[in-house]
Amino acid sequence: MTKGIFITATGTDVGKTYISALIVKKMRQLGYNCGYFKPAMSGIEKGKLCDVEYVFKTAGLSGNPMDFVSYPFEEALSPHLAAKRSGKEIKIDKIISDFKRVCSIYDYVLVEGAGGIVCPFNISDKHTLLLPDVIKSLGLDIIVIADAKLGTINSTVLTVEYARCCGISVSGIILNNYDENDFMQVDNKFQIEKLTGEKIITTVRNNDKDICSLETFFKEI
Repeated sequence: MTKGIFITATGTDVGKTYISALIVKKMRQLGYNCGYFKPAMSGIEKGKLCDVEYVFKTAGLSGNPMDFVSYPFEEALSPHLAAKRSGKEIKIDKIISDFKRVCSIYDYVLVEGAGGIVCPFNISDKHTLLLPDVIKSLGLDIIVIADAKLGTINSTVLTVEYARCCGISVSGIILNNYDENDFMQVDNKFQIEKLTGEKIITTVRNNDKDICSLETFFKEI
């Protein structure tokens, strides 16, 4: 049975794709048949690597990257609005079907969300689909990516607590852009663990090409 984890974050541009690529790369280096899937992706610019292409290139995955995203959109908007402007509707059944297809290829699948934990995929009079609905439909626990800098205590605690209120299990937190020589960031790390009761799985410095302290963690999932 394929194992998996869902990557979310405290907000947009915190580093979900960057961290996701490093995790998949590391997992494959450790010998895991690890793959990647993204339910919805917006902001595809011609001539630039989109999120899924970046992960495939960084992690050395084979295949057509666009086959591993259910709903790609050109405009850099929230998925619900990008879909609406494209005349489409994001449906959970397709996401689940695509996820199962990816699971048939890999023994372990990392799924990357969009935006933060409350990111809307569909908002209409008939139906509302938020990121937590997607996570729960796929039956996955989450890792929260947070920026290590000022303000992260508030945003990280709120993200963790909201996820819990939605019935989602949090497996841990990864701090991005971490500077171990910055006393404030060191304190942020300590306070986040204390206030959330969740472990900081690892920290990633700005422009790191590798990620550490994952082997034991992923063996336990």
